[in-house]
This record gives sequence, structure tokens and C-alpha cells, in this order.
Amino acid sequence: MANALQQMMRQRLDRQGWSYGDVARRGGIPRSTVHHLATTDRLVRMPQPATLEGLSRGLELPLDTVRRAAAEACGIHLYPTAEDAPESRPDPEVDLLIASVQRLSSDDRRHVAALVESLLERAPKDHPNEG
Repeated sequence: MANALQQMMRQRLDRQGWSYGDVARRGGIPRSTVHHLATTDRLVRMPQPATLEGLSRGLELPLDTVRRAAAEACGIHLYPTAEDAPESRPDPEVDLLIASVQRLSSDDRRHVAALVESLLERAPKDHPNEG
């Protein structure tokens, strides 16, 4: 089974129709690095910060999302640091949902996506004070 970084990269590449080269050019990192991160089952060590930043730019994803996926692929759990502002900290419930959804089959993910879209469409009507 693919690790979290591989899954995230594959989904993004498939969804956007991008190649490893496309991601590398946008991120300013070598294509071989993108290929390595997308195909290595178990990362031995955490990629360098500059590599993660380039991958984030190349995939057009938040750096924290890429960093967390890379850490999970290495078997590392990241804890928030003291300098993280409370409003910038990720919601643990959202992290759990994202990690869980990545493990579903593509058919099941489509069902979850349809459910989320349905919930978002009804939210303003059901919860007029939110939004």
C-alpha cells in the first residue's frame, strides 16, 4: 500500500493531469526528486525543508499538508510547535478525516465527496447563523 505522501501526490497528479516534470518546474526542484518521493514506499528520512517547500509549490498544496504527509511516510508524528499561532494550527478532526479518506477506495471517496457537497449545499439553510 502506498504511503501518505505517495497517495497525496498521486491524487493531485491524477486530478490535475500533471506530470512529475510539471510539479518539478512549478516547485523549482529536480524531476528526479519528485519521482523519488512519489514512488518510494518508505522514506528513510524526512526530506529537506527546501524540498518540501518546492513540492508544496509544485503541487499547489499547503506546506503543512505536504510536511505532514512526508512525516507520516517516514513514520514520524509532528506535534505543533510553540510558535504556531492557535488560528494557524490544523484542526485534528480535519487531519483525521483527511487521513481516513485517503485510505478509502476511489468509489468510496466519490461517495464521501458527494456527501460533503450535499452537506455544504444544505448548511446555509439548516444553520442560518453560520457561514
